[in-house]
Amino acid sequence: MNHPIQPTWNLETIFAGGSSSEELQTFLHTLSQDIQSLYQQLESMTPPQQVTETKAYDGLLDQLQATRIRLREASSFVGCLNAQDQSDKEANRLGSSISTMSANLQGVFVRFHSLLAATADEIFQQWVGRPEIAPIAFYLTENRSLAREKMTPELEGLALDLGVDGYQGWSKMYDTIVSHIQIPFEQDGKTVMLSAGQAANKMHDTNREVREDMFRKWEEAWGNAEDYCADTLNHLAGFRLKLYERRGWEQVLKEPLAINRMSDQTLNAMWDVIVQNKPVFVDYLKRKAHILGVDQLSWNDVDAPISTVDSHVDYNDAAKIIVDQFRKFNPEMADFAEHAFDQGWIEAEDRAGKRPGGFCTSLPLSKETRIFMTYSGTASNVSTLAHELGHGYHQHVMNDLPAFSQGYAMNVAETASTFAEMIVADSLVKQAQNEEEKVSLLEDKIQRSIAFFMNIHARFLFETRFYEQRRTGTVSTDELNRLMEEAQREAYCDTLSSYHPHFWASKLHFYITGVPFYNYPYTFGYMFSTGIYALAQQEGASFAAKYDALLQDTGRMSVEELAQKHLGVDLTQPDFWQNAMNVSIADVKLFMDMTAEQVNQ
Repeated sequence: MNHPIQPTWNLETIFAGGSSSEELQTFLHTLSQDIQSLYQQLESMTPPQQVTETKAYDGLLDQLQATRIRLREASSFVGCLNAQDQSDKEANRLGSSISTMSANLQGVFVRFHSLLAATADEIFQQWVGRPEIAPIAFYLTENRSLAREKMTPELEGLALDLGVDGYQGWSKMYDTIVSHIQIPFEQDGKTVMLSAGQAANKMHDTNREVREDMFRKWEEAWGNAEDYCADTLNHLAGFRLKLYERRGWEQVLKEPLAINRMSDQTLNAMWDVIVQNKPVFVDYLKRKAHILGVDQLSWNDVDAPISTVDSHVDYNDAAKIIVDQFRKFNPEMADFAEHAFDQGWIEAEDRAGKRPGGFCTSLPLSKETRIFMTYSGTASNVSTLAHELGHGYHQHVMNDLPAFSQGYAMNVAETASTFAEMIVADSLVKQAQNEEEKVSLLEDKIQRSIAFFMNIHARFLFETRFYEQRRTGTVSTDELNRLMEEAQREAYCDTLSSYHPHFWASKLHFYITGVPFYNYPYTFGYMFSTGIYALAQQEGASFAAKYDALLQDTGRMSVEELAQKHLGVDLTQPDFWQNAMNVSIADVKLFMDMTAEQVNQ
């Protein structure tokens, strides 16, 4: 990595020609036919009546896993096309085609899982106990159990078919809305129109006037789009709630908890520890307000840097920092990151037309990764880059596992990413050249705690209350704004002078269908990775191998089992969570000590 790194990714190695790729068209056509063939094959199959009959399923298992890998490859590629250029209409069309195929493949799996559910217990247990099936036994057992709690295969298949233009269709509406968001910004004496992604970066500017002006325009832009966003969110929630009702599911958290393979006891234990420790972080917010010279922080001040010194980090420098810090923990992790930079796996260019936000997506057939973000040189951008590379490394260590064992949930996915972020942030703080730099880096690190303990908590509170109201009918824009601000006030302990009522409209995560309640898994990942990091610090270099082993198990056990096996802790109890919290509290205490003199000035 001695040469300048290009901030744009290379998609040509996957399917040459982008959205016009003939190779992609052929790939999708064949994939669609194979999915249809699998469906027909499953329609003629019946549950095995004796153990010897289960061997007939071995070839089917191989086909199902291979088809899932191929669809993930195509979906990830087209997702990259959509993200890099929101005006690419052909990519949007391809995305719709893949949504249809995804629904069709889900229909295949509905029938497969129903066969598992109908298989007698004794036969099933002997089948998954066979050496060649045992590596995917967790997946088979898990989905057999879930199938027994859903509707009939015919009704589940119908719901999937209707969801293509209903549930999934409304989710895609967000992409259409955000692609039309343009916000004016004065730059070098001229007014330029920024995309949502570019405007979001401006709200981290060191100049408070720039932040406040951009936030006012941001709120106005999303206020103008609020009716479209409210319709979209209401229809998404309505579809989801009706489906739950037909399945007999009373609790709205039943599906997201199952997807994340965690219990409500674990979720409650985590939130309880966070709420009990919030006063420490309120003190930090008050200290930050004093440093910034304001009585109370506004919404835009929370993430603002406390230093006005230009701390721009060149993209190439950021890459070197990340690789160097990864190498101190795990050479394999560093090698992966270096390979990602060198091979053009990262799209980081700051340009118009890109989707806002950042993500990491896996191409499991190619055994490659692609990372998307808009890099503008802030410390937050460096953290995001490390975060997404953490996701990539997680998939990297799982590439050789069976496809059914690669399906790790969002909460443990966020564990790998925030762990990578923490490696970089903690090392930078310890290696700071002077006290001013150390305070600035420490503050940036604490900001992640604020985001996960307060911002994400606000999202969780909002979404929980929104779904309760949505049961009785659509929720108006005024009520959505009220619920959002109320949740923010509670989550931030009413410490701020202003809030972001249209956050529900602007945030992509509320519109994602794959993982309902796309919020608390972030906080879980942060807390879980913090606890793991504390253990890593105690154990030293030998922990890297244990960490890889933990990541490899994330797709084949519950989070409670994962923590017990690799860490020897009980996630349903507060002890682990409090120990993780103590790491963040130590950062705050150090920050308070280092800035104490500024209070008396």
